[in-house]
Amino acid sequence: MPLAADAPGWAKELALGFESGAHGQFVLHGNVADRFLLQGRRVSLVRCLDALLLGGFQLVFSYDLGNGLAIVRGGERLTEWPPMKEVPNLPRDPRGAIELITRYMRFRANLSAMGRGEVEQVAVIVRGADQVLPASRSGDIEIASLASLVRDWASEPPFAELPFASFLIADNLADLHPLVANHPRVDKVRIPLPDAAELAQALAQLRVEHAAAFDPASGDEQAAAALTGVTLSSLQSLVRIRAHQQKRLGPSDWAEVKKQLIEDEAEGLIEFIESKRSLDDYHAQDALKTWLRQDIALWHGGDLLALPMGYIFCGPVGTGKTYLVECLAGEAHVPVVKLKNFRDRWVGSSEGNLEKIFRLIRALGRCMVFIDEADQTLGKRDAGSGDSGLSGRLYSMIAQEMSNSANRGRVMWVLASSRPDLIEVDLKRPGRVDVKVPLLPTTTVEESAGLLRALLKRFDIKLEVAELAALPLPTLLTPGAAEALAVKVYRHSRTQQSDPLKALSAALEGYQAPVPRDVLEYQMRIAIREATDMAFVPPSLRALGDKALP
Repeated sequence: MPLAADAPGWAKELALGFESGAHGQFVLHGNVADRFLLQGRRVSLVRCLDALLLGGFQLVFSYDLGNGLAIVRGGERLTEWPPMKEVPNLPRDPRGAIELITRYMRFRANLSAMGRGEVEQVAVIVRGADQVLPASRSGDIEIASLASLVRDWASEPPFAELPFASFLIADNLADLHPLVANHPRVDKVRIPLPDAAELAQALAQLRVEHAAAFDPASGDEQAAAALTGVTLSSLQSLVRIRAHQQKRLGPSDWAEVKKQLIEDEAEGLIEFIESKRSLDDYHAQDALKTWLRQDIALWHGGDLLALPMGYIFCGPVGTGKTYLVECLAGEAHVPVVKLKNFRDRWVGSSEGNLEKIFRLIRALGRCMVFIDEADQTLGKRDAGSGDSGLSGRLYSMIAQEMSNSANRGRVMWVLASSRPDLIEVDLKRPGRVDVKVPLLPTTTVEESAGLLRALLKRFDIKLEVAELAALPLPTLLTPGAAEALAVKVYRHSRTQQSDPLKALSAALEGYQAPVPRDVLEYQMRIAIREATDMAFVPPSLRALGDKALP
């Protein structure tokens, strides 16, 4: 497997594993459906694999469910094998294909043992291995027997003693049968999304092929940096469509294009948010804003020793946890990846969805990963047998990714929950979530007036804090409740043509908080107990955290 110095890292990993004798079977997973740069062209993974690594192999098989078994190279050698004279066509079914390859390799081993015939390097590439050997049918005896045969290629004689390499290609490792995916002698190689250098090279090629899609004044390096996380396939499709439409892509398009392409690639598993807000837009204590701005300064300065791996924003419902995430991301000038419902009813699908999400996150560069309702989403270490262990497996995957030290300075995890006490303690430990921030309602009329004034400004209603504080404003006012009040004031002033201050007075008559006070105080006590630093908690509320929970 001779390789050029500029060969991709995954190809070098495969070559090292085979040439050292450490591995003969490889599972390629991740960005396997993309196009890959090869000698000025964009080709499939199979074509790239064959050109980069298998040029010295005398016989190369390929198999997928649609096309059956095929010979990529060396077909004349196979025809010399006596059993092939009895088989007019190569098999299309998985068992027939796997058994034919197995029999042929045993034949080569027997020849070698008798000192007859030259040493022959043989490789097999199985596309869609997760469809041939699906994890969702791990209890099926027929599938398990096939997986056992394929697993033998990795470690059993004579396969492990011959120059034989097998490459199993699967979108997600979790979708592949565990007999193969979990075998210690199988080397699992992740194919990453293209980096900025690869994107720049692809853009340069596409600019030549489809000049009508590009702004001549824009540079490929800047565009590539803005598009990290996008596949070459989706980029190629976009450029071809724009060229056909005679619409140029320029710097103003890249952010929206990236959002669209990544959400399409994620198939509804994530929401990609580009925030234009900042912490100036969030009404909160100065101590909290100061802390967050200091962390962002460390992030921008590359000083990662004190940079947290993640935050938990906790507090009663309506305290603006999601809004704060958007403000924080806008202040840091990074995108937000919001996890949506990645759980699926099919065995292995939820784990596969998480793999896909992690693959996108790793390719984005600096970003924030936002998990709302974290107490429901993150799963439990031991959820019992009700979900066949799914919750525990998801918990393990997320916990491992959150504690990956290679992500520090690249990925910031942000959890939000009104019940942080229900999140597993291990997920809240330093090294996964370093800062726990309680977001609490107002404690004085003046604070309520300041919050309400800020929200009324969004409706172009300008009232001073002193005017508002003169009214019987409620305390323990959350941003959600204050926004509801602001909407009522705006509606009343527009429909009744009344003065905004009178409209607010009318809205306050018979006012009822949207969340019952006992529920609000319970969630406040939990949030205060979770706080990393009591500077985040107003002095008047600190004693609330000492009260026993019911």
